[in-house]
Amino acid sequence: MTNIVKGLIVGTVLGLVSVIPMVSMTFEDKARAMTASFISRFAIGFIIINMELPMPGWIKGGLIGLVLSLPDALVTKQYTPILGLGMIGGVICGFFSK
Repeated sequence: MTNIVKGLIVGTVLGLVSVIPMVSMTFEDKARAMTASFISRFAIGFIIINMELPMPGWIKGGLIGLVLSLPDALVTKQYTPILGLGMIGGVICGFFSK
């Protein structure tokens, strides 16, 4: 399996994990919030799988997950759930990278 395919799969799974809890929540524009969450988490998974850094995969994943989640956390002021999912999801994705 190529890294592109693996990245698409891992990104989709992480995106779905971020959207599922949002189904029961209320937002001013729920569709936009869910779409943004999916795209952000998809990008984390896809990038981690396809980016080469000279460090173990789980560290790479946690770092990329944290950095890419930080803007969303700052805008929404929901630091714990956004940064937590970004880092934990990133670490898990990192285990699947080379």
